[in-house]
Amino acid sequence: MKTKRIVWGAAALAVVALLIWRTAVTPGTIEDPASYACAVYSTPLSLLPPVIAILLALITKEVYTSLLIGIATGALLYANGNLELAINTMFFNTEGGMIYKLSDPWNVGILVFLVMLGILVALMNKAGGSAAFGRWASSHIKTRAGAQLATVLLGVLIFVDDYFNCLTVGSVMRPVTDRQRISRAKLAYLIDSTAAPVCIIAPVSSWAAAVTSSVPEEMNINGFTMFLRTIPYNYYAILTLVMLVFLALTGTDYGPMALHERNAARKGDLYTTPDRPYGDDTADEVAGRGSVADLLAPVLVLIVSCVVGMVYTGGFFSGVDFITAFAGCDASVGLVMGSSVALAFTFVFYLSRDVLSFKDFTACIPAGFKEMVAPILILTMAWTLSGVTGLLGAKYFVADLVQGNAGVLQYLLPVIIFVVAIFLAFATGTSWGTFAILVPIVCNAFPSGEMLVISIAACLSGAVCGDHCSPISDTTIMASAGAHSNHVNHVSTQLPYAMTVAAVSAVCYALAGGIEAVLGGKGGVFASLLLLVIAVVIELVVLGVLRRRFAAKETVQL
Repeated sequence: MKTKRIVWGAAALAVVALLIWRTAVTPGTIEDPASYACAVYSTPLSLLPPVIAILLALITKEVYTSLLIGIATGALLYANGNLELAINTMFFNTEGGMIYKLSDPWNVGILVFLVMLGILVALMNKAGGSAAFGRWASSHIKTRAGAQLATVLLGVLIFVDDYFNCLTVGSVMRPVTDRQRISRAKLAYLIDSTAAPVCIIAPVSSWAAAVTSSVPEEMNINGFTMFLRTIPYNYYAILTLVMLVFLALTGTDYGPMALHERNAARKGDLYTTPDRPYGDDTADEVAGRGSVADLLAPVLVLIVSCVVGMVYTGGFFSGVDFITAFAGCDASVGLVMGSSVALAFTFVFYLSRDVLSFKDFTACIPAGFKEMVAPILILTMAWTLSGVTGLLGAKYFVADLVQGNAGVLQYLLPVIIFVVAIFLAFATGTSWGTFAILVPIVCNAFPSGEMLVISIAACLSGAVCGDHCSPISDTTIMASAGAHSNHVNHVSTQLPYAMTVAAVSAVCYALAGGIEAVLGGKGGVFASLLLLVIAVVIELVVLGVLRRRFAAKETVQL
């Protein structure tokens, strides 16, 4: 042990000495930011910061320190080892620094939405609406399968935005799943799997707008029409939903999730690990004077007002049609407007009926804010890590990698695009950024035809998969927050399920590319639907094999 400490101490001193030397021999400021490029720019090492953060998070089970180390690594690489420049980059760089990420209007809007939703949840709990809904649900939803399917159904119905989906579904369904002894890790998986995977196949959603805007204007392609054509080929999203229904109906679980579900079902331990990021909140269903209406009314107003707020920002009330307004909306602004209206409605709704006193209402404001401190911290650091990774040119390294293979392996390109999109979204924590990088490349590789549709679908599918798996993805963080689950537990239990669907999806994209090669790129809607049916069959066969493989020791009885 003593020798190990000496070795670690010597290594630390060597690193400090190296950094001091680099600080002395390299400039601490950048004269011309436009022409500056660090030594690792657009090289494999540009992906090192997110890789370090992700590995540390999975190994240490501690997400905050892991993200900070990843950010510091990226800043040092960008500064070529100069400590002064690295510190300035971490906090004050206009493209990747933490201060500037927190001053970005979109990011601040999301944080304000988080706080308002936290306050709403605290109000619903204090009024007794959540407890009343839990009692009602316990008399109607009597099985673990029923609770899981109800969670999936609610997640599918709230398809307009993934952030909104995660927090709303979590706050509504948490009392129900707790009563049925479903682990918080499983609830987080259900929430996460009905957020981005549903939004990416919903024509009226903020994600449809992001995809539509990623198609280059000079290609003369209708972005929205292209989005609709990709839906049958979006294998990861559709097969994820198939897997959710299969797992719920059969009670099958495997990997780390099986341990969490066994502990929840047999011991009533919803967490498995000792960490409680939101406290022991199974007891926060306050038996107030509220009824089911005191939960449903604020949630319904929140849904309607958020949708109205989003289309308002897209110009719907200025004469723009609904679809175009949604495609051009500012989701961050719309969600803040919608949550503000819902909060004002809840204030009047509760006080006018004497469900809550004014003092209780005001007490819920700081309580709701406190509930959201953990996801706000993680989101802030995840945005900073993504920004620092962008400064290193990681996206250009990945883009060059894809373009280099486009001509040589044309009909294998959907699989290549899918895998690269997974890796890029996983490393950066952003699926929208992945769309913006890869969709233009795909459009240049296939200017028209069915291969263009399949390849764009592969890009969207892979981006959602990588986003779904990444511990630094904002959607993954939101799912943990919505379920009140330990974030690392959510990531580690979800990964085997996501990788199962990803493997099946990769096979399906290889099959789709091969069939298009035989058809000469002339496949159409019928071919896409036929391939989707085949994909679902393959998925069910794989899940059936896994069920038999793990049934003896890891299946939780319904």
